[in-house]
Amino acid sequence: MSGGGRATRRTVLAAGAAGAAALAAGCSKYGDEGAAPRTSEPASSASGSESGSGSSASAGTKPPAGPVLAKTSDIPVGGGRIFKDRKVVVTQPESGEFKAFSAVCTHEGCIVSTVSDGTINCPCHGSRYRVADASVAGGPAPRPLPPEKITVTGKSITLG
Repeated sequence: MSGGGRATRRTVLAAGAAGAAALAAGCSKYGDEGAAPRTSEPASSASGSESGSGSSASAGTKPPAGPVLAKTSDIPVGGGRIFKDRKVVVTQPESGEFKAFSAVCTHEGCIVSTVSDGTINCPCHGSRYRVADASVAGGPAPRPLPPEKITVTGKSITLG
């Protein structure tokens, strides 16, 4: 059959592919604009204490070349500090124990805004995460904040 207004299989498939591409392009999350893609591989967080998960720089080893985020004294015990430009939050659940997590809320992708009363708090829909392990303490968040890798060397906390 030639052209008489009937769609060929090829044109139907091409139109379907174009529509799927347009749909995928429109499916970004709030707060992801301009963000670098994240890998799904979880990173472990470093701890300044022997009991924490992850690893910290040992005596005689060179610390990683990651950027210095903060001094250990900048992170309050039982609280934390958010680094919005790096989309990371660093907490100190107990004295000398430092952990880092993504600052991107797992509910809708907003950046968390405060750390208080033992939780990391998202301003968009009220999700709260525990400073010790970033597990969900309340709100609509479906899962914990993913861990980020930090290294504590002396009094410096570096990313990576």
